[in-house]
Formats: sequence, structure tokens, C-alpha cells
Amino acid sequence: MLHEALDAFVRDDAETARRICERDDEVDHLNRKVFREMIDQMVADPSTIPRAMELVLVARNLERVGDMATNVAEEVVFIAEARVIKHHAEETAAEEDFGRA
Repeated sequence: MLHEALDAFVRDDAETARRICERDDEVDHLNRKVFREMIDQMVADPSTIPRAMELVLVARNLERVGDMATNVAEEVVFIAEARVIKHHAEETAAEEDFGRA
């Protein structure tokens, strides 16, 4: 995601940037999945706690990299189209426009 976000920035590619933003939920899900699996492993075998905690921390940091890649992608959309899509601002704006119609 980070590599693609940087490429989108260099190419001023809002379409690719939007796709990156859509993948953020997938990365969040994978982080939660690793966390749950490591908790189960630690409960089943306490001797795995040190290794499992390391994996939890690695997964959390990779999820943060995904968040940062998403932030870059959101900025690419803003630069390319002058649209704010942070925190799903586009959906909110569309709902407001629908309410005015």
C-alpha cells in the first residue's frame, strides 16, 4: 500500500489513491485477526506469550503503515482533485447534497 501510495503521489493518480483508501479496512481486519489468533495461542500455551506478543506488535505496526499509506493516498486525491476524502468526507457530502435535493 505504501509503495502504491507513493507511486500515486508521483503520478498524481487519484484513482489509484482511492483504491488504496478502500484497502485500509482490509488491513485493519488482518490486524484484528492476528491479535485474536495470538490471544488464542497464548491462552492455549503460555510459553508462546513472548513470541506471540512480538507478532501482535509487528501486526499493529504494519497496520499503522497501512494507515499512513492511506493518509498519503487521501492527500493525493486532494492534490489531484481538490476533494477531501478523509474520514469518508465524500460520503458525508453526498448525503448532505441528497438531503438538500
